[in-house]
Amino acid sequence: MNLMIKRLLIIVLAFIGVYMAYFTLQTADFYKTIYKNKNGNGTPIVKNKTEYNILLLGFGGIDDNGKVHEGPYLTDSLMIAHIDIKKNTVTLVSLPRDIWVKLPTKTKEVFHSKINSVYQIALNSTNYPAVDIRKPGTADLLAKAVQTITGLPIDNYVAVDFAGFEKAIDSLGGVDVDVQKTFDDYEYPLADKEKELCGKEAEFEQVKKFMEPGFNEEEKKKLFSEKPELEKFFKDITEEPKDAFPCRYEHLHFDKGMTHMDGATALKYVRSRHSLQDGTDFGRGARQQQFVKALKNKLISVGIVTRVFSLMNEVKTHVETDVSIDQMKKFLSEAADAAKYRFIGIHMSDSDYLRSSFSDYGGYILIPRMGEDNWKEVHSVISNAILEITPTPSPMPTRKATPSPQKKK
Repeated sequence: MNLMIKRLLIIVLAFIGVYMAYFTLQTADFYKTIYKNKNGNGTPIVKNKTEYNILLLGFGGIDDNGKVHEGPYLTDSLMIAHIDIKKNTVTLVSLPRDIWVKLPTKTKEVFHSKINSVYQIALNSTNYPAVDIRKPGTADLLAKAVQTITGLPIDNYVAVDFAGFEKAIDSLGGVDVDVQKTFDDYEYPLADKEKELCGKEAEFEQVKKFMEPGFNEEEKKKLFSEKPELEKFFKDITEEPKDAFPCRYEHLHFDKGMTHMDGATALKYVRSRHSLQDGTDFGRGARQQQFVKALKNKLISVGIVTRVFSLMNEVKTHVETDVSIDQMKKFLSEAADAAKYRFIGIHMSDSDYLRSSFSDYGGYILIPRMGEDNWKEVHSVISNAILEITPTPSPMPTRKATPSPQKKK
């Protein structure tokens, strides 16, 4: 019997050894693909550190068939997760994509950008010679911009493209989400239809010359006076693209209540922003935070260890991060206590701490309600939320913020 037990023990140990070797190789291959720190070995491990600020990015990217999403590196979603492993809290801060932020320049001239463009600027640094990009090809510039807005120094970032998001959710068997309100979105863009003319080829051929600089104004006026339907079509192209090219869009509908979502459905749920009932970036930000909470519940229920190999294989070409292996081990050591963590959500909108405005180029932007580049109130609000302090409400400022930001140089 003792001999049999010894043999069984040897077999078990051999199996464990093979498993650990396979796990090590898989992990090494996974990190070789996703680890994007190009400046050293990553953030050093601080022995007694208990609070972390992780920047979470979602962008279009490139799918497995090589199709490039329109605006592939514009951050479609942007969120900071402040993790306090001592208090067992995660504070989620969603940043609307139209926030107008000042970026550092080599000449000290003023340069602003929408926050959703900053990651793309760093990845295409040669196109922005005036911007002081210390670490091209990384999220460093975006991390600094986010710190300017929130007051939170960013420790690390994790970026995932749309294809990776879908694959991750499908690998987990989908996620159950408690949809807070019924809504319809008639303007959800279809990925393969961005340039479709929807049977309007003849009309487009007649007006396309007026979409480029240097056209004959008199010729345009004459055509539109003779064919007013073309004038409306031309206007719809820029102002109401859904009316001009309806085949480019999908009608989304979500009913209130618990809904099981696969990867494709979940992506639509967290990206939708044209609903009359739950549209705009503000509604979308709230849904994204809600989805993160639902995802946490799913990971707890299935046990991430049981899905780790399939998950790594599915998403490794769609994820980028500067979280080192040692840091990841520390974070994973907290995973066993994930159920203990409470979530705190922070949403900013033009009804509280932000104000709608327009750039000198006429683009819609969001600036602090206290005035352009004045983020002190936002810093205070986020700090109080993390500390779970409810401050005395402050009155709205009496002076108006500047009507539009300074022009880019």
